[in-house]
This record gives sequence, structure tokens and C-alpha cells, in this order.
Amino acid sequence: MKASLRVFFKLLYHQFAFAYDLVAAAVSFNRWKDWVVEVVPFIEGTRILEIGHGPGHLQRILLSRNLVAVGIDESSQMGLLGRHNTRGVARLTRGLAQHLPFRSESFDSIVSTFPSEYIFDDRTLAEVKRCLSDGGRFVVLPIALPKNRFLDWLFKVTGEAPSEAMDVMKSKLTEPFVKAGFETEVRTLDVGSSLLLVVVAKKNSRSRKSIGTM
Repeated sequence: MKASLRVFFKLLYHQFAFAYDLVAAAVSFNRWKDWVVEVVPFIEGTRILEIGHGPGHLQRILLSRNLVAVGIDESSQMGLLGRHNTRGVARLTRGLAQHLPFRSESFDSIVSTFPSEYIFDDRTLAEVKRCLSDGGRFVVLPIALPKNRFLDWLFKVTGEAPSEAMDVMKSKLTEPFVKAGFETEVRTLDVGSSLLLVVVAKKNSRSRKSIGTM
């Protein structure tokens, strides 16, 4: 099943990229774009890199706020779609998160919404840290959870109170970032019928200590 899902998402992100927005809207009950916007308040500074820019919706928002936004994506099809959706004004490049083609300390914030597991790769996190300025933020929105159904399921499966199970999930999310030397916290956003978990990882050359979860 897991292998089949990987094939499906690979096709969706490449050959069938034209259908990405339709699928995303369907699985999120038309909330996908609203969820993406929720990361904006966590972004600091004016030089912003988006890893996995996809169809370019966040790029459009960042540019509308007069930020110096750059996007990178492995998919050439998403590059074409992103340029179309931003009317060709977005600064998009093709490349891998594990080998970012940017100078060290080029960005104040780096952001990624709903990325696949590559975002937790040690090489990705090392590259992100290299490209961030001191005190810069890596903001990741990895998952959106249906509030009531998911919490009920957690209680049944784990036998723990939903809040305790959520704490375990947050801890698992922070582990790769803490290991990479980021000061890390997880914010929980209540957006209607869903919960968003947003990882905020700060580059701090003076400390490798986690500041916990919220």
C-alpha cells in the first residue's frame, strides 16, 4: 500500500501535475490553499526560499507582500505550473532539497508546505541550515489532521488521552530538526474542522537545545 501511494504521488507531482490542485482540493474539502496560507505568520525577514513550491500558490502570496521570494522544486512540470499561476513573475528553479544551489546564509526564512519525507533527510536539513542566516527560521507544515475523527482514532489505537498522543506525535516531528541542531517547536493551529501542525525550527549557532513543543 505504501509503495502504491508513493507511485501515485510521484505521478501526481510529475506527469499528472495538471490535476494536482483538483486532487488537493478534493482530499482537503477545498481547504488546501487556506492551509498553505497559515504558515505566513511564522515567516520572518524579507528573503524567503520555498522548498517544493508546487503549483506556486504560496509564491504568489509571498510576492504580493513584496518579499524577495525564491522557489525550488524537483518537478519540471510543477515549475511550468508555478510559472503559469504566478504569471511568470516568480523566481523558480529546478533542483533537489538535498543540494540547494544557493550561497550560504542567503535566506531569512525557508518554508515548505506538505512536503514528502525528503524534508526530514539529514542532507536536506544540513542544506537548509547552511542557507539560513543566523537566527533564520525553517517553517514546515507537514500535516493536516481532521480534528474530531483523528483524535477519536488516536484514543482508540493508543489507549492514551488525545493530548498525550499529540505530544508523542509532536516529539517525533521535532526529532530530525533537533538532531540537525535547530531550536525547534511545533505549533498546533485549530482551523475549523482540522488541526495543522507547523514545525518552526530556528538556526542558532550558539545553541543546539530544543525549546520544546507547544
